[in-house]
This record gives sequence, structure tokens and C-alpha cells, in this order.
Amino acid sequence: MPKRDWPRILIRIPPDTKNFLIGQAERNASSLNSEIVRCIRQRMDELSRTEDNTSLCTGTGERISTT
Repeated sequence: MPKRDWPRILIRIPPDTKNFLIGQAERNASSLNSEIVRCIRQRMDELSRTEDNTSLCTGTGERISTT
């Protein structure tokens, strides 16, 4: 599927988070969108490697049990 056909979303993020992402994108010579996708995929990889996949991210870096 061409990128132009990928779903689009609008998100609100705190200014400090946006500034972090902009800095990372500049450091990695990538777009802001690419950096957001990279961060999400990195988190997905981290979660898939854990032995205990019964927890969720709360958005604050905390993990909560779903059991």
C-alpha cells in the first residue's frame, strides 16, 4: 500500500514531547512523522520481547497489569 494511502491520525502532545521528537528527527535526519513511527515501533518491539505481555503502558512509562 502506498504511503499516501496509509491512515492518518491527529494527535495532541505536550510541548516538551514535541520538542524532544523534533530534536530526535533532526539528529536522525528524518521527518517528524518518521520519528514518531520509529518511537512507536521501538516501543512495540520492547513489549513483544517481554516475557510478561499482560501489561499495558499507561502513557507515563508506568506498566499496569491487565489481570
